[in-house]
Amino acid sequence: MKIHREGLASILIAFVVLALISGAVIYFLPGMPLVGNIVAAFSLVLFLFIISFFRIPAREMKVGENLVMAPCDGKVVVIEETYEPEYFKDKRLQVSIFMSPANVHVNRNPISGEVKLSQYHSGKYLVAWHPKSSTENERHTVVIGNGKADILVRQIAGALARRIVNYLKPGMQVNQNEELGFIKFGSRVDLYLPIGTKVNVQLEQVVRSGQTIIATL
Repeated sequence: MKIHREGLASILIAFVVLALISGAVIYFLPGMPLVGNIVAAFSLVLFLFIISFFRIPAREMKVGENLVMAPCDGKVVVIEETYEPEYFKDKRLQVSIFMSPANVHVNRNPISGEVKLSQYHSGKYLVAWHPKSSTENERHTVVIGNGKADILVRQIAGALARRIVNYLKPGMQVNQNEELGFIKFGSRVDLYLPIGTKVNVQLEQVVRSGQTIIATL
């Protein structure tokens, strides 16, 4: 297991802050060792959780030019036909994956191809499962196209996630399962697929990036 580069600063800050809090409690309350032990234990658990949030587990990933792979870990919360207003401006098949703070938060390319769009949008911080979060929340939209299809991937910030990182630029050639970006502290990722695409997952199914086949083109 590796630690993602996006987490290095957060982990260092968390270590310093939690160490100072624990040290202050022990120093100013020398006659209350139980309180100091509780604070120290809580700080350790919180620090380990923050480390785990930025983990990159070793995985054997699936590839295939006809496959649309899961772009993130999480649970499928939406499978429906809907109008996509930003790029396609027509009906698409939407598959949305909700990421809890406990999930791995690396986002990956669902297919190989050329980056046709990479656009950041500022916005609100509605809870990630809110119906309007896809169009009103802070978000980053990417479209990757190849000879099979154009796939839109939208990273959406939630009530806790206040930073979206995206590494793609228009014109780049990217490979399936390579890192697309990162969202800190829980959110969701939407996929927009051509109408008629065969979906291989079900609502409430738990998926893993690079390993779960979302759809077959």
